[in-house]
Amino acid sequence: MQTILNPRFIACIIVGAIGGAIAALATGAGLVLMLGLGAIYGLLFGLIALPRAFSPGSGLLWGLGYAFLLWLVVPIGLLPLFSNGATMGMIETARTQFPDLVAYLLCIGVPLGLVMGSWNVLSGQPGHFSLQPFSLPRAVVVGGLAGLFGGWAFGAWMEQAGLFPLVAGLLNSTSRDIGVTLHFLIAVFIGGSFGLLFQRDVRGYGSSMGWGVAYGMLWWFLGSLTLFPLFNGNPVDWSYIQAGAQFGALVGHIIYGVLLGVIYAALDQLWLGFFVASDPINREPEGPGTQTLRSLGWGALASLAGGLLFSLLMVATNVLPNIAQLVGSSSPLTGFVVHMVISALIGMSYGVLFQRESPDAGSSVAWGLVYGLIWWFLGALTLLPLLLGGSLTWNITAAGATLPSLLGHLVYGAVIAFVFLRLEHRHAAWLQLDPRIAAREERRRRPIGTPAPALWLFALGVGVLTPILLQ
Repeated sequence: MQTILNPRFIACIIVGAIGGAIAALATGAGLVLMLGLGAIYGLLFGLIALPRAFSPGSGLLWGLGYAFLLWLVVPIGLLPLFSNGATMGMIETARTQFPDLVAYLLCIGVPLGLVMGSWNVLSGQPGHFSLQPFSLPRAVVVGGLAGLFGGWAFGAWMEQAGLFPLVAGLLNSTSRDIGVTLHFLIAVFIGGSFGLLFQRDVRGYGSSMGWGVAYGMLWWFLGSLTLFPLFNGNPVDWSYIQAGAQFGALVGHIIYGVLLGVIYAALDQLWLGFFVASDPINREPEGPGTQTLRSLGWGALASLAGGLLFSLLMVATNVLPNIAQLVGSSSPLTGFVVHMVISALIGMSYGVLFQRESPDAGSSVAWGLVYGLIWWFLGALTLLPLLLGGSLTWNITAAGATLPSLLGHLVYGAVIAFVFLRLEHRHAAWLQLDPRIAAREERRRRPIGTPAPALWLFALGVGVLTPILLQ
């Protein structure tokens, strides 16, 4: 039985106390209070994360999810209850406490997660990664290349917004070319660090994309809101007003994370195919082409249910004529047809990306919600304005105008994920009559302790709440 005297718990208490002190200095909270709270937070995290933080990457995700939950419970939930005369609503309270969110994530969640995960790796703590060898060249090369692609997409918006000279200011320059070079170097660095942290955790394209989205969100808090102003000699401002001014960078970091995660998973599979011995004995029962075509069909079929539900919201908000403009029409009926075609394409992409990612309905719906959230950023805020002949308007005003569709995207994602799971499990049932196939499928399941729940909490919490709070 673990006790508080366990060295890992002591380390978490110390790291939590130091993080609490730094958070107090950054937000102006009471130093003694935050020291004590940080120590308590650290101890609780150690109790929760010891059997789950198997690697620095999994520890980081558990730390982020834990810190976000702490922010909801303490500054947003408990402190207003004990504050005399507190009359603000929850949204106003959350806006006021937005600096605490950044402090909890960066000063408490990140260091606690990295320390616990790194300690478990260095001490040989058994975990789900124990049979998966780590390759430093694979992590750096694959991650760096994936980061380069993500940086290209993010850089398109930065070019339009004229931000490259500001980036060059990190080197005391105003040259656009220096800004571009520095931007891509940072993108490659973040991609390489993604590989170092998550190589042992990445199992499929969909979950890797989720990992990338969460990592991109973290770098918005760490980079745009913290390190960038510091390196430019400006004071750090974690207020929701400043965060609203940086909302475009948040969308850019999320798009970067989407590409980083998907391309990392694809390149990682290529690396394994070229440089790691294949297994000709344990072949798949079906070829990859058959599996892909079947997943495409299931995704398209699942999209019918999700697309129909989404269309009810689009009718209520009179959005269908805008969708019809994609084909030069203004008819709501044409807009509905175009919407269902787009829904089918997105559903097919879900089928390909999330094959065998979900062992049960709960995890499937959670992945679907994350995928729906991604498509709100990628579709409503990015591709749709471009296809309608406009430009990238990654600002809080545009986000506010499309907030109703956020609910539709979430419902759509949850429904297609649930229907896809039912179709996938029905087909898998007869395959698993062969005990060899059943054993292999069992090995593919994410073990107990996976950081996926922490990813869902952090990505969905930040992704959904931030556009609302920053209005």
